[in-house]
Amino acid sequence: MAKNKTDVLVIGGGVVGICAAHYLSQLGRKVTVLEKADRVCAGASYGNAGLIVPSHSVPLAATGMVGKGLKWMFNPESPFYIKPRLSLELLSWLWSFNRACNKERMRRSMRVIRELSMASMQLYEELSADERLDFGFTQRGMIMVARSEKGFSELLEEARLLRECGTSVEQLGPTEAQQMLGKTRVDIVGGLYFSEDAHIVPDRFVRGLADCIQQEVQVCTSTEVLGFVTNNGEINAVHTTRGEYTANQVVLASGAWSAGIGRLVPMRLPIQPAKGYSVTFKMPERGPDIPCMLAESKVGVTPMGNMLRFAGTLELAGMDLSISQRRVQAILRAVPLYLPDLDFERLELIEIWRGLRPCTPDGLPFLGRSKRFKNLTVAAGHAMIGVSLGPITGKLVAEIVTGEEPSVDVGALEPERFG
Repeated sequence: MAKNKTDVLVIGGGVVGICAAHYLSQLGRKVTVLEKADRVCAGASYGNAGLIVPSHSVPLAATGMVGKGLKWMFNPESPFYIKPRLSLELLSWLWSFNRACNKERMRRSMRVIRELSMASMQLYEELSADERLDFGFTQRGMIMVARSEKGFSELLEEARLLRECGTSVEQLGPTEAQQMLGKTRVDIVGGLYFSEDAHIVPDRFVRGLADCIQQEVQVCTSTEVLGFVTNNGEINAVHTTRGEYTANQVVLASGAWSAGIGRLVPMRLPIQPAKGYSVTFKMPERGPDIPCMLAESKVGVTPMGNMLRFAGTLELAGMDLSISQRRVQAILRAVPLYLPDLDFERLELIEIWRGLRPCTPDGLPFLGRSKRFKNLTVAAGHAMIGVSLGPITGKLVAEIVTGEEPSVDVGALEPERFG
């Protein structure tokens, strides 16, 4: 088969892969992106809540998460569900997750995520100034609301931790939350307002950026990686369904599929796919003015122009893309408990979506050059904040690949930190 040559081969056409291609091309590199779907932004980057959230600095591996997980894990309608199955990889991941759920590691991770988030927000602001890009970037903050005293107490504890990291947090009563949400009536005990947060329409961002770089970057869709040729600690070639590719540098940015592709190298990346759902409707007359997170139900509500999206749930079920109507209905049942004006019987449905978010055991992404393969850089495992961290991840990938000093310390994100 004929070889396709390039400077940098990026495997994955989601938000991280496209952002990496963008910043690499800015540094003068010839870049080729491989995407196994028939278009970019076909996975978790497509239907998520679209939140850019410096407020979301608490990692999945947080203090107390194991206890909550044990309570929720066997309930198919809970925010965090583990589908019973025999899997050594899942057991190993859960063991590492349990070890990471301690206060010291959580605080260290929070500082790392916070720094990445603030750097990414700055890049989003720069990208939104590009006249060619229109992805609904809106920075009006985000509200997190609780409908129970216990839930509100947990929010206040989270606020205390976030303030320690420098996050701006304002405590709200029901009346103040009502005023910020506009016409949408609330039934809550209290909430928190995060003024630094923003939101976008995620697929418009990723596909819009891909269109902007199409003159400099070759994007190959419907191209699935089948294997690698390695020699002397380097990747010499990549076999795909569309032929063989060679590159000086390879970037693995395939989200939940990164673990499986890593095994072909071979390289161990303990990433569990966590299925999430979103349901998108046409914006109703009494839709909220700014994004809202429903604390106890773990459901995000995001206004996206003429659309309103509800997103949530975390389901460890392997590489399973089936849709569970029970979990979809659990999201929809939760919303009117907080926002009683949102009657789904009267809303016009646009789309029910599911996608696989790539979760690492400690809640931090893998980002850095492989120690074993000197021309391989990994950028994967961003869990529920891949869109939020997409631009800074792409910029850091470009700096790592070209040998520049990373603009943010990535020492804690080493891809082989789990052995």
